[in-house]
This record gives sequence, structure tokens and C-alpha cells, in this order.
Amino acid sequence: MSRITKKFKELQKTERKALIPYIMSGDPSLRATKKYVLELEDAGADIIELGVPFSDPLADGPTIQRASERSLKHGTTLNKVLEMVNEVRKKTDIPLILMTYYNPVFKFGIERFVKAAVTAGVDGVIIPDLIPDEAREFIKISRRHRLETVFLLAPTSTPGRIRKVAGASTGFIYYVSITGITGAKLSLGKGMESTLSSLKEITAKPVAVGFGISNPAEARMVSKLADGIIIGSAIVKLIAQRKSITHFVKSIRKVI
Repeated sequence: MSRITKKFKELQKTERKALIPYIMSGDPSLRATKKYVLELEDAGADIIELGVPFSDPLADGPTIQRASERSLKHGTTLNKVLEMVNEVRKKTDIPLILMTYYNPVFKFGIERFVKAAVTAGVDGVIIPDLIPDEAREFIKISRRHRLETVFLLAPTSTPGRIRKVAGASTGFIYYVSITGITGAKLSLGKGMESTLSSLKEITAKPVAVGFGISNPAEARMVSKLADGIIIGSAIVKLIAQRKSITHFVKSIRKVI
């Protein structure tokens, strides 16, 4: 059983929801990222998403784009991120997911990337610009090496798309709460409730909701509908401002 699946099962037994914070690797440095991983775990994180900087992050809003730019200026690469994960694994067993774009993976080489990720201690991968229809090779190789593949659903997803994403995803399914970019304002409506309800009829896989959640009140509302919540921009912004992330993460943990 993977670390991600094991964590969701543990949470279900205690009727708790997964807290999945996102941080950008290499912002402000890879050394700082290692520190933040341990800090997030101590504050109550269940799974951690590590962003891999990319020059054209189409799914990300200004806050994460700027973090990506800063990281790239510091010389962060996919290879260095994997090396950092390998070092972090000496201190923690928390599930780690890489959020990257397909270009760095393709350039690295799909099989080489999957093997390197698993060897380093990565548990899963999210690639926003890779849809299940075009991910056959990536899914096949990932299954062979037991790397979880997390795909995205949107409020506009059709029943057919929902079934396809549910079938391709392992670990959990990522539901994008808004038709926009990371950091945009959250919109809680019947659409989210309806889609998540449809998902539960199709699959027993956990569903985590991300994009737009920025405070405890929003986290509490979303956690009533989902198995986990993902928070990125709000944490990345605190890091950019050189403020503590511990209090904020603990405040989210408390309400979900």
C-alpha cells in the first residue's frame, strides 16, 4: 500500500480530512524547502505537494508564478528537486507529491523520471497539462513502478470526463474548485457539490479539492464535501513575505 493510500485510510478511520499544503521547491532555496516540509508536517499536514518550477506554469496564478520565477533564478531544476526529496526522506515518511508540468518530465524522459522519482522517495505526481487521454505511456510506466498518478477534474467536467479521470487517477482525485488559475477567489456553489456527489457514485477513491482555498472558513466548508483540501497560494505568499507558515497551517488543521 502506498503512503498516500495508507494516509487516507488512516484519516477515514478517525473521520478526519486530509490537509495537503503546496510549496514551491527552491523558493527561497532548496535548503529552505527541506525545512518547510518538516515544519508543515509538525503543523499537521498529512500529504505535501512540492512544486517543480517551470517557465510557463499555465495553471498557476501570480503568486505561484512569481515563486516559480524566483526558484528558477536560484538554479532549481527537476534533478535538484529529486535530490532534495531524497535528502528529506532521511527525516520524514510523510507522503510527497510532485506538481510539475509535462515539458520537464518529457525532456527528462518518462521512464527515467518515474524511476528517479520513486527512488528519491516521491509518492505521486500531478501534471496539470497532461490529460488522461494523452497519458497512456506515463500511466503504464507509473503503474509498473508504483508511482501514484493524480489527475484533475474541473467544475465543467462532463460525466464521461469524470469517469475517465476517476479511472486514471490513483492515490486520490484532484478536484479544481474554480474555472481559473491557482489563487483565484473560491466559488462555493451547487456545481462543486453536484460533481463531488457524482464522483462518489462512480469511485471510492478519495477526492481532494484545491485552487482558491485561502482561509479556515473556506477550508471548513470545502472539507464537508471532500476527503481532503489543498492549499497553495496562501502558503506560498507567506513564504514570500518571510512570515511563519506554522500558525496558518495549524488554523486550517483545526477546522478540518
